[in-house]
Amino acid sequence: MFGISPIGWVHTLGSLPALAMAAYMLVRHGRIVPRSVPGAVYFASMVLGGATAFLVAKQPVSYAIGGLTLVLIAVGYGVHGLSFLGRLRRYIETISLSLSVLLLLVPTVTETLTRVPDGAPIASSVSSPIVLGSHAALLLAFVVGLAVQIVVLRREGGTLAAA
Repeated sequence: MFGISPIGWVHTLGSLPALAMAAYMLVRHGRIVPRSVPGAVYFASMVLGGATAFLVAKQPVSYAIGGLTLVLIAVGYGVHGLSFLGRLRRYIETISLSLSVLLLLVPTVTETLTRVPDGAPIASSVSSPIVLGSHAALLLAFVVGLAVQIVVLRREGGTLAAA
């Protein structure tokens, strides 16, 4: 079905909880909250998805997305322990984890548009206008969403200069 291998299904189904958890946390908290139950599910799902990306990748960009996703998750979840960074930690955490959501959504949208419906996908290739337009919309949503998150962080905890 959809030309997906068994490891591809592990990758796809393993990544799906991250989408749900990201949506939940973004709506409920306005950002990814690493030290929470949904944050733990997001972490596990993203690590599984990022690691298995190397097993299903067919394009060099897929390896880059998988590797960068794992780095962003490590930074986003690890920066809390670096107390010398002060308030800057929350900004680094928020930016890293927000970017990880974008890196989850770009291939998800691309794969969905180029595989569904089975046998007659919406887009014929990754360079089709609908795929490129979807990527542009995701980038715009990311930029606007990140700007809002940073404004909220500044209001909650002072400015970066105060860090």
